[in-house]
This record gives sequence, C-alpha cells and structure tokens, in this order.
Amino acid sequence: MHKLLAGLLFLAFSPSTLAVDPDLESLVEWMSGSFSSAEQAAENEAFYHITLEMTRIWPERKGEHWLYVEQAAAVSMDKPYRQRIYRLSRGATGDFASAVYLLPEPEAAIGAWRDSKLLSEIGPDDLELREGCTVYLEKVGDGRFEGSTRNDACKSSLRGASFATSEVIVTTEGIESWDRGFDNEGNQVWGSEQGAYIFKRQ
Repeated sequence: MHKLLAGLLFLAFSPSTLAVDPDLESLVEWMSGSFSSAEQAAENEAFYHITLEMTRIWPERKGEHWLYVEQAAAVSMDKPYRQRIYRLSRGATGDFASAVYLLPEPEAAIGAWRDSKLLSEIGPDDLELREGCTVYLEKVGDGRFEGSTRNDACKSSLRGASFATSEVIVTTEGIESWDRGFDNEGNQVWGSEQGAYIFKRQ
C-alpha cells in the first residue's frame, strides 16, 4: 500500500505532469526569436538600428523558463552591448515576472543565441540577480503583454544615473522596449527621449 501511494504521489508531482500555464508559454514563445529595429531606424534618425536576440536555454530544467538575451548595434553584432539572462515565471498576484540576471563571463557567451553549448558550463547558481530590475507584465486582451519595472527599485550608475526603468510591450509581431536612466533629481540621463524602441520579429 505504501509503495502504491508513493508511486501515485510521484506521478502527481513529477515534472512531466506539472500543469502547463498557456499564457506563460505564450509569453515565452513571443519573447523568443530574432528581432530588429531596422524599420524604426529608417523612419526616425533618433533611433539606431539595433538587433535583439532571445532564445530559450536550459530546457532540461522542467517547469522553468530561461532566456538568453543579446542586444547589439546592427553594424557590430559580434560586440553586443547588453547580455542578460531572463527567468520568466507567473507572479504571486497572477501577473508575470521577467527577472534579470547577469552572466559571470559575458564575453564567453557571445553568440549563445546561435550555439547554446556556450552556456553549457554554467547554471542558474552562477548568475547574479539584478535586484529590483524585474519587469512585471500583465496580459492585456488576447494579443499583448504589457508591463514595467517598479518605481525606482532598479539601481543604475550608468552615465550618472541613480536608477533605471524599463517599459515593455510583447506581441506576436515583436517587442517594444523603453529603457531609461534617471539621476537623483529624476532627470533622464540616458535612454531614448522619443519613446520605446520597436523591435520587429525577423
């Protein structure tokens, strides 16, 4: 009897039988892929042509959703200016959380969106969480997720900033992202002044 009960409990709670969250799966799928701001840059010289690559990693970690993120100017894709790892999850209040992590050796991971083996030697325990920089998203209707960081919790010292904010919209067609840095007086010191970058799916 005890063996039968143990077997039933294993089946009930094994990774293969974990309930699938369709909205979370959609968010992960929509955020995965190759994106470009080329169209926006051609129409408005205030925006640069930026490439954004995001790909799922560590599929063996059942029930978890991890993305490797690489952002670069189109003219120098081999020298990305931003590399991150995101962990996507359902938040405690029903929204979605995209936690942001730093890599221990970013240069060694350049191109990992093409070759995930470049990340095979590291795992979540090797990453550094960017405290306060999680983006919280809500599903708005059937066609988009919208969200942002919270208040001034994401600390930043880039170009004299005190904190940074991120506003994000995710759809099947692409991603809109508006990252800005502010000083102690609330003055913007870096980031676009004309709105979000519009990354179209390629």
